[in-house]
Amino acid sequence: MADTLRTDLLALLNDLEQELRRLGYWEGTPPAPEAFLSTTPFSADTMAFTEWLQWVFLARFRALVEGGHPLPGACDVRPMAEQALLGLPRCERLIDIIGRIDDQF
Repeated sequence: MADTLRTDLLALLNDLEQELRRLGYWEGTPPAPEAFLSTTPFSADTMAFTEWLQWVFLARFRALVEGGHPLPGACDVRPMAEQALLGLPRCERLIDIIGRIDDQF
């Protein structure tokens, strides 16, 4: 079961990356190092939500999944995604993928 969860999560993380790329939100350069020091949820004071998805959420989840590390007991990112992406065009699939990641927990 744990291997299936990890496989499913990795596929969803890949879908998330592909959707960020398709929408043009994938960045080639990370934010300044100071941006990663934020203690605000989702680094909302130092990064755009799409930056946080790429540089924090995806990076950390991939490291956990690929490294065989314990996974969090819960993931509840969809509500923030719905709020942060409100009004941006064509983000429905992005929000859906984030919701499917949440549903794995």
